[in-house]
Amino acid sequence: MKGQFGGLITAMVTPFDSDGRVELGGAQKIATWLLDNGSDGLVVSGTTGEGPTLTDREKAALWRAVVEAVGDRGSVIAGTGTNDTAHSIELTQEAEKAGCHAALVVTPYYNRPPQSGLLAHFRAVAGGTGLPIVLYDIPVRTGRKIDHATLLALAGTPNIVGVKDAAGDVQGTARLVAQAPDGFEVSAAMTPTPSPGWRWGLSGSSRWPRTSRGCGWPRCCSASGPATPAVPRRSTPACSAFTTR
Repeated sequence: MKGQFGGLITAMVTPFDSDGRVELGGAQKIATWLLDNGSDGLVVSGTTGEGPTLTDREKAALWRAVVEAVGDRGSVIAGTGTNDTAHSIELTQEAEKAGCHAALVVTPYYNRPPQSGLLAHFRAVAGGTGLPIVLYDIPVRTGRKIDHATLLALAGTPNIVGVKDAAGDVQGTARLVAQAPDGFEVSAAMTPTPSPGWRWGLSGSSRWPRTSRGCGWPRCCSASGPATPAVPRRSTPACSAFTTR
């Protein structure tokens, strides 16, 4: 099943110059290359794009640059989620002003709110924008899973249109696909193989190829070594993607 944002959505890296500044021209080249080579859309400033280490100003500039490069050739999904509801709303509104087509909003990390807090957080973010919202459920990183009942409740919010499911609960994902309302898309992430999911009706699958050197996070540690201008500073590979059929 092909999702509303296209058949192949790639999580894009963020390139930096040798002084650690975001290379907007390099980002535009990467975006263009990805579209030329089969991507229908891009996730910008997500985990792969080092979103947690970018300033708000860097994110806004990056979104504008990639939207300009993409034009009407594909979709741009901005990673706007933080563990601060007001901040997440502000970033999502900035993404909307930049012309992004949707926002990827991660579960508030570290704070570990209860399910009622997750409901309030995601509904507040969705209520502050006209953009479609894709939830990002990745409890191994955030410390809190979005429960099944909470996901179904959020699926009733008009502009919450799907979830990137990285919870690793195969049976739970199958239940969600079966019970979610029409129009709510479930994309599986961080699974060894998405093939069983196609039979359930998954909208997509996110796959992270292996890296060969260091942790690849230059703003968090120095193991990745010096950078080359206009080249992604993450280790090989340059991107991860989730595909839809």
